[in-house]
Amino acid sequence: SLSTLMALPNQSDVSDYYRSLVTGQTKLQTNSCCVSAKSTEEKDILAKIHEEVTSKFYGCGSPIPVCIKGATILDLGCGTGRDVFLCSALVGPTGHVIGVDMTDESLEIGRKYIEYHTNAFGLPHPNVDLRKGMIEDLKGAAVEDNTVDVVISNCVVNLTPDKEPVLREVFRVLKPGGELYFSDVYSDRRIPEELRKDKLAWGECLSGALYEQDFQRLMRKVGFRDIREVTRRPITVANDELKERLAPIQFASVTFRAFKIDSLEDAYEDYGQKAEFVGPCDRVGDLFTLDKQNIFKKGYTYPIDGNTADMLTKTRFAAFFKVSARGPHRGLFILPSPVTIRDTLDMGEEQSSPCASCPNRAPGGGIPPCTGRGMCPGGVPPCAGRGMCPGGSAPPCAGRGMCPGGSAPPCAGRGMCPGQKQWLSFLP
Repeated sequence: SLSTLMALPNQSDVSDYYRSLVTGQTKLQTNSCCVSAKSTEEKDILAKIHEEVTSKFYGCGSPIPVCIKGATILDLGCGTGRDVFLCSALVGPTGHVIGVDMTDESLEIGRKYIEYHTNAFGLPHPNVDLRKGMIEDLKGAAVEDNTVDVVISNCVVNLTPDKEPVLREVFRVLKPGGELYFSDVYSDRRIPEELRKDKLAWGECLSGALYEQDFQRLMRKVGFRDIREVTRRPITVANDELKERLAPIQFASVTFRAFKIDSLEDAYEDYGQKAEFVGPCDRVGDLFTLDKQNIFKKGYTYPIDGNTADMLTKTRFAAFFKVSARGPHRGLFILPSPVTIRDTLDMGEEQSSPCASCPNRAPGGGIPPCTGRGMCPGGVPPCAGRGMCPGGSAPPCAGRGMCPGGSAPPCAGRGMCPGQKQWLSFLP
């Protein structure tokens, strides 16, 4: 409601808080804005970014997707521009990077070093544009409809009191097949009203965090039909007083990706399709990660659901994959149970038929059977689609449970029993 929004920290409060961080008057109280490690190539680029830009930049993840050479990138809440300049080097001279932020002090720092980074990256001309504006109104920052290949954001959306306009604007500016790839903070329950009014907790990216299920609903409402999780890490609170006020709420920094594709369905349907990563794609070696459940080893063919097929053929990834044509509908696509990356790397043969003799056993072998999308450990309500079990700590049951003995890699759709060689595209 309007009264609720008026009682919450507003854009001016958020801008004042981050102005105090940039000018050194305030220190962060959590690790929500501590950025995770990046690839070797990204670290090499970061080493060339001016120290004033990196030292006064705040984010909660690493929202830089692969395969962006020549792309148009939009960074929401770009701050001093660290991710903007990182993308500048990655997209190269044929790409373009737009940064939008509402804090003059941050933009002033970034603009001061545009020429510096153009020279540092060996670019023939600047490919960066830093604009003042509100991420709820990208038209005000002159970002037109269907003009952006990838929108990124690093711990910014949660700072806005009303998140729906932000996501609607993102959907508007993306080209068909374009991607929203962003890191943000999410909670395991809805934030109580008294905490939502706490300006310190809001500025720390916590009290403005969306309950994760509400985020999924909101994304679907504005047009993103299939939201994929890429990475997740828990957030810790160093300030004891703030920690006590927030308890028992748990927070996590999560990187999601979602595509503007009209043909995506609301379930993972099986059309008998297969995909092979052929590359080459910038910053990708032999393993291409679409999301936590779809990782492709170069040169191997994997069964995929219809939505994944669209994500690989109707986006910038189309040049790097071979995907078979859609066949007759076979019903719901059965997701494989989790395996470790070591299990997967020990397997290297081409696919043979799935293990049909595995009993219906849940993880651990002693819990009631998992049928269809199954029950979570302990018999609690079903895990839907690609979601996590209640509490976020246990991966979903995936249909056909464990192989004989209960201790071997799972048999589930694409999985194989011991002694049979199979690459799985699900990795936890």
